[in-house]
Amino acid sequence: MMNFFEKIYRRLKFYALSAFYRFERSLCRQSLKRAYKDRFLIGTAVTGDLLFSRNAKPYHILLKHFNTVTIADSLKPYSVCRQLDRYDFQLADKMVAWAERLGMTVIGHCLISSIMFPRFFFADENGNDVSREVLIDRMRNYIHAVVGRYKGRIRCWEAVHEVFDSDGRWLDSKFYRILGEDFVGYAFRFAREADPDCELLYSDSALCFPEKRAAVIAILQKLRSQGIMVDTVGMQGHVHFAYPPLADLEKAIEDFSNANFKISITEMDFSVLPVYNPRIINTATALDPAYWETLNPYKTGLPEKIAQMQAKRYADFFKIFLKHSDCIDRVTFWGITDDTSAKNDFPVIGRTDYPLLWDRKYRAKPVVKELIGMGQNNYY
Repeated sequence: MMNFFEKIYRRLKFYALSAFYRFERSLCRQSLKRAYKDRFLIGTAVTGDLLFSRNAKPYHILLKHFNTVTIADSLKPYSVCRQLDRYDFQLADKMVAWAERLGMTVIGHCLISSIMFPRFFFADENGNDVSREVLIDRMRNYIHAVVGRYKGRIRCWEAVHEVFDSDGRWLDSKFYRILGEDFVGYAFRFAREADPDCELLYSDSALCFPEKRAAVIAILQKLRSQGIMVDTVGMQGHVHFAYPPLADLEKAIEDFSNANFKISITEMDFSVLPVYNPRIINTATALDPAYWETLNPYKTGLPEKIAQMQAKRYADFFKIFLKHSDCIDRVTFWGITDDTSAKNDFPVIGRTDYPLLWDRKYRAKPVVKELIGMGQNNYY
């Protein structure tokens, strides 16, 4: 028969656990993933640095606020394809397994890109471009090896990444030179063969430009007419105060939706620095330290006025995402904290940006609370 003290212990344990779970659920309610759970996934890009970090703070942010992760470095072609038909999956295997243990939906980034492959992928033993047939065979072998290895574990692959210029012209790449526009179709076809159940996505930046958007829709619809299905268009969300106008963003979402494509916002961050345009840089400008100083105005911190402008801009974007949440599948931020953003140190070492939702001390910016409130209150 249970003695008196054991009854008291069990009762106290029950109340303590109940209080803990209520507290935990309360915390989770104040999170991005919870606020938008009925609308779209909330994701972030992660790199091997996070996997090996001893700092627990980014993990706490990740687990509380995000339900999907994009493997941002170790699945890129230049990380995997070290030699022809000999691939390095060591870090990728660890990253995918780590994301699975955390219960995250995993996104693969990326299979075919205009710029991410080593030169030997396109060259014969004499250093000359390979034939059309050889490159197709190499694409097939590579995609089958990568997608097949993670079949059933990676929910979505960015099958093709950034192949158009802002005016809708094809970027000059070895894929395009050797195969023409057919390389896009081969990429989706081979990925579908390797994992028929995987979601396949086309990703690009600056899709608010009408010419570029039209070019993307045209090639994807052409593939669809050939029986090659593309599930989703990834609109990269690298934005700024000046770009894109909100009306252009909404028009882009509507155009892709009307063309019967799901939409993911794949690389969301908000630069607050002056726009860098490499096309206007000449030799004299490039050698002038004063010019580079103008591109790096917030070395020691972000002025409150700029922070408020950024917060409003983030909120304006999410109002549009909520309005069109019937066709938006996912919003993925390109990092967690400002110090880990790829916006830093580009195009020169020391350039300091503040594009993400958590600052360099792992503190949530006020806009995080605002975005959570918008999701909880069913803004649309």
